[in-house]
Amino acid sequence: MDSNSVKDEALKNRLFPVFLKLEELNVLLVGGGNVGLEKLSAMLNNSPDAHVKVVADLFRDDLLAYAKDYPNVKLINRKFEFSDLNHVDLVILATDNPDLHASIKRITAERHILCNVADTPDLCDFYLGSIVQKGDLKIGISTNGKSPTMAKRMREFLDDVIPDDIQNLLENLREIRKSIKGDFQEKIRVLNELTEGMIPKK
Repeated sequence: MDSNSVKDEALKNRLFPVFLKLEELNVLLVGGGNVGLEKLSAMLNNSPDAHVKVVADLFRDDLLAYAKDYPNVKLINRKFEFSDLNHVDLVILATDNPDLHASIKRITAERHILCNVADTPDLCDFYLGSIVQKGDLKIGISTNGKSPTMAKRMREFLDDVIPDDIQNLLENLREIRKSIKGDFQEKIRVLNELTEGMIPKK
């Protein structure tokens, strides 16, 4: 491998993207302010049945108003306690207290609980990326924590160029896939031929 290849490899975003079934997990969100609302809405816009426990000693009115439409969101109006980490799969920290964040992160690491710390990429086990969704098509965008603004702009661009009726195409492709005879490789070959013209060639 030459030096340029090594350099290119080192510059790659090494995050592994996954799509979580939040309705099957228990999420703890610590913080009831603007950032807490941003994180909560990001989860619920994508997973409206997510089970989220929100702990904060102060909740903004707009967060309270937003959460009331989601029965699986539990609001606890008090300071964080370490017992809040019991039976939790994911933790998101969104307070204005970096010392609290660091102390919670130490415990989540010991317990092997994945943790996201707002505005502190070095403490994050995962990031909440920008999301583009059109029907069942969902695209996650990551800048490796470097620029949420760029991720937002990319989301706006993709949202604009992906047709709103993409769901019809997805449904048609599903039916075609079910009707194709042959083994897995044959199905891939046929679907590749059918979809080849969807993306303009350079």
